[in-house]
Amino acid sequence: MTPLPPVTRVRLRSTHRLVPSRYPPVGILDTVSRPEDLDLIIELESWTNDRVSGELGLLHTIPRGEWVMGRPMASVVMAAFCHPRPGGGRFNDETRGAWYGARTLETAHAEAVYHRTRELAEVGVLDTRVEMRLYLADFNARFHDLRGGDRAFAACYAPDSYAASQQLARALLDAGSNGLLCRSVRDPKGECLAAFRPPLVLNVRPGAHFEYRWSGSLQPAIRRLG
Repeated sequence: MTPLPPVTRVRLRSTHRLVPSRYPPVGILDTVSRPEDLDLIIELESWTNDRVSGELGLLHTIPRGEWVMGRPMASVVMAAFCHPRPGGGRFNDETRGAWYGARTLETAHAEAVYHRTRELAEVGVLDTRVEMRLYLADFNARFHDLRGGDRAFAACYAPDSYAASQQLARALLDAGSNGLLCRSVRDPKGECLAAFRPPLVLNVRPGAHFEYRWSGSLQPAIRRLG
């Protein structure tokens, strides 16, 4: 039987999440208050399957009782769960996303730079710029805690493989877990969380904008905009 991490109650303010600015901060989920309203709008607007997928992603994979709707930044919250990265992330597969947040801005930059650089290196483009938008969010919930260094979970921190971490995350999600607290793989001094349930992501608000500029190297220059 796979061991489970201990559970820790946390109250966190202003965790940091960076996403490319091309993703809009406002969407249809900010304006509808009930799932029934969304069904009606889709029917009235005669949306195509492609448009539904583009706007709402994998919304159908999230139980309706966990949908966040009718509040500011609802679309931002749900996008994290409905538009997972191909192949998934460390604690989610590509069938359902998670909200990843870092305790500090430095850790958020380290995580975001790693993933953006890896994407650019795969297509052979390291002379470009990307604008990133910061979102702050609060949490007040119980999370399974991987920060203690238990060797049973060492494979979850593999720098180049998500196999063990995704397997653990799926088991915890299916068992009703809220998510995970973990050490940052990209920032040795940092800590992160992965929230599995949209309603746990509280008081989301926009922060700063940043420009990441690559000039042939794997490490971009980071500039705060505005």
